[in-house]
Amino acid sequence: MRPVLKIKKLDPRAKLPAYAHEGDAALDLFCLEQVTIKPGERAKIRTGVALEFPSNYVALVWDKSGVANNSGLKTLGGVIDSSYRGELLVGLHNLSQDTYTFESGHKVAQLLIQPIVSAQVEEVSELSDTTRGEGGFGSTGK
Repeated sequence: MRPVLKIKKLDPRAKLPAYAHEGDAALDLFCLEQVTIKPGERAKIRTGVALEFPSNYVALVWDKSGVANNSGLKTLGGVIDSSYRGELLVGLHNLSQDTYTFESGHKVAQLLIQPIVSAQVEEVSELSDTTRGEGGFGSTGK
């Protein structure tokens, strides 16, 4: 059974998040108003919507692949807990050398709704051995 995602428009200009194609994993999020991000700058992009979804789910904000790969804009943060009722903002960082402008209604990011698996935290004095051990950051080669 699919969870219900309730969306409240906080601004009449807002576009509701939507799946572009049947079977897509994530919904597109849309920019509420024109925003220009200069090289190296960060911005919080308003969507004009608030969300409600079941407490055993999380909403994750991810890059739009075209915006990220073609224009160098990277999402920041992006974990939205089910108890949050404020406006959904999308943090972006312009990693490119070019200024980028979102117009009102442009796709800015994607929203993925996933079930939560909560871990039980247990402090231990030792961790089990593995073949990888403490190897990380390129330890498996190119």
